[in-house]
Amino acid sequence: MRAMVCTRYGPPEVLELQELDKPVPKAGEILIKVHASTVTAGDCEMRSFKFPVLLWIPLRLYLGVRKPRMKVMGQEFAGEVESAGTEQTLFTEGDRVFGSAELKLGTYADYLCLPADYAIARMTDGFSFEEAATIPTGGMNALFFLRKAKIQPGQKVLIIGAGGSIGTMAVQLAKNSGAEVTAIDSGEKLDILLSIGADKVIDYRKEDFTATGETYDVIFDVAGKSPFSKTINSVKPKGVYLLGNPNLTQMVRRLIRTKKGDRKIIAGAASYKAEDLRYLNGLIADGRIRPVIDRVFPLEELSEAHRYVESGEKKGNVVVSNR
Repeated sequence: MRAMVCTRYGPPEVLELQELDKPVPKAGEILIKVHASTVTAGDCEMRSFKFPVLLWIPLRLYLGVRKPRMKVMGQEFAGEVESAGTEQTLFTEGDRVFGSAELKLGTYADYLCLPADYAIARMTDGFSFEEAATIPTGGMNALFFLRKAKIQPGQKVLIIGAGGSIGTMAVQLAKNSGAEVTAIDSGEKLDILLSIGADKVIDYRKEDFTATGETYDVIFDVAGKSPFSKTINSVKPKGVYLLGNPNLTQMVRRLIRTKKGDRKIIAGAASYKAEDLRYLNGLIADGRIRPVIDRVFPLEELSEAHRYVESGEKKGNVVVSNR
């Protein structure tokens, strides 16, 4: 089978197309013919190994000290079940599925074996593989954090870094909760954010939202790049500040402010569950959320896809097609 192999940590050029043996499912696993995967900021971080200090040592030990232990990277996928090992009854041959390989990785290949009880779900009818592949990472992360905020109809929600895979899902999920949503990103992404339901948009290059005096019931900083002290002051009393990818300084400030203030500050890592994918699948089937796809690259051009994502220009999702 074809696979894009990460030969070492480094720039996009370390990704090479190679022929590998087709995997065989073990008991409790399914063999998936991968039709589409994606490139996220997290995929680029794993390839280059550029992580926050808090994650550096544990991830280096898990992913590989000198070079990647899992040579085929990629986290989310959509495809068809080709065969199944014994001792699993969740899926059958021919099922159209989408899901996350989590830290097992391996989606940048023609075939992938995963335990059947991973975050995997059947695709809704009429949904393309390219569309379905964009849902797991962005959808489950956005769902995880926004559920923590317990958004109520009429509340004001601010999403910082709204133009990426998590942000575009968060905008739509917040709107489905009845919130008034303000989305922040670069000017090139604002039209797309309006098209998926944002009530207001802000170009962070032209306007400092913390200087307006506007306050919000919920602020979700997807990438953890906004200044903590200014941002927390834009959260209403009793409001919620969600930190999607906090740095060390923000984590320390979070602990201090949690003890002193009445605003709730939440950070953490999303748990990936099949039931959440099925929930998102239902929203898709009802037309309440939709994926945002910027570009589709063939598998053999994965290096170019990584380079494009690292440019910061992507709007929504970048898809990798195996078809």
